[in-house]
Amino acid sequence: MVDNALSPHGGVLVERVASPEEAARMIHGLPRLPVREQIARECVNIAYGFFSPLVGFMGQADVDSVVRDMTLSSGYVWSIPIVLDVSGERLASVGVSVGDTVLLTHQEQPLAVLQVEEIFSYDKEFMAGQVYGTTDLAHPGVLRTHSLEDSFVAGPVTLVNPPLINPPFDEFWKTPRQLRKIFAQRGWTRVVAHQSRNVPHSGHEWLMKGAYLAAEADGILVSAVVGEKKLGDYIDEAIVLGHNRLREGGFFREDVHQTSTLLWDMRYAGPREAVFHALVRKNLGCTHHMFGRDHAGVGDYYETYAAHNIFDELPDLGIKSVLTLEWWYCPVCAGVAYEGLCGHRDQKQDLSGTFIRSIIQGGTEPEPLTLRAEVLEITGQCAEKYGFGSPFVTDAYLENRTPVMSLAAMDCTCCCET
Repeated sequence: MVDNALSPHGGVLVERVASPEEAARMIHGLPRLPVREQIARECVNIAYGFFSPLVGFMGQADVDSVVRDMTLSSGYVWSIPIVLDVSGERLASVGVSVGDTVLLTHQEQPLAVLQVEEIFSYDKEFMAGQVYGTTDLAHPGVLRTHSLEDSFVAGPVTLVNPPLINPPFDEFWKTPRQLRKIFAQRGWTRVVAHQSRNVPHSGHEWLMKGAYLAAEADGILVSAVVGEKKLGDYIDEAIVLGHNRLREGGFFREDVHQTSTLLWDMRYAGPREAVFHALVRKNLGCTHHMFGRDHAGVGDYYETYAAHNIFDELPDLGIKSVLTLEWWYCPVCAGVAYEGLCGHRDQKQDLSGTFIRSIIQGGTEPEPLTLRAEVLEITGQCAEKYGFGSPFVTDAYLENRTPVMSLAAMDCTCCCET
């Protein structure tokens, strides 16, 4: 099943957010089920339509279809299971069973209401092998899957307490409906998405510029992933503000570039995650999605261009892939060069993560056009303001950072069971 360009996946943009009056009524008398940050983010994504056509956490039929065939039971392509895992002990203590309605809480506040349609179990090793192409526990996605609880709770979700997005992310977090409105106001009918989880170097900049030209686009949407972090990652603030600085610095015109954020915990599922990223950005209103080398990969689990090849196996998704080779710094060409054009492969200087990190950490003198001075400057400012002295994730950052999203206090002491 496919949709037309610019239409959301499934044809209808899901939006399941209760008004304050509805929320007060809906949560009355409900048992509470606390959820971790990942699940809280996914509740938000479901409710605002980032995950259209999903209206809630997947049931067994959808999970099995996604795991085996990369489609929902409805026939629409979907590549990553979206599940709510809960221990049997927790379910028993809350007293939740099929047919019940439960209040999902986070940060000790109401978040969303879940109608429990199904409670089931699933072979986690089989799930990991299908989604990640490996059962090696050294793969972070496989480890994540094995760490899930043994029961999955499925059913529609309705948001009752919209999140407060904290600075500096508040300027950049937009719902699919909001982004689509921005695109319409700007007259963007061809929008190419750039997935990002790094501070942008010049290879990223030219990846975007090349994709913009190849797609004959009206605009570029930088969709920066903000979610679970591990030691050594770039801090989220540096990623988002670094991309925005490219526009502020004039490297992209104001009317062709937009920075946004996606609340998502990377699965590092390589080609499967590439498909997922394309579908989510389709829901945001994008018509094209750029994919370079090692998209959403980790280690050596996937071939360099696995994220390119998987789209050959799929029907038209309603969003076109813009597939690019590698960009590097060429001292002979005296600038950033494209693998498909540059004839100096033996003299190339890879714009690798290690090399760029050495520049940011001050151990290497940057060559011209490897990392914009403006991006280097904002990265340093983020290190001091948000990163406790480092632009990379440290224990101090994980323990003390301001959360990306917070929940406002809701007075439900008289209407919620504990």
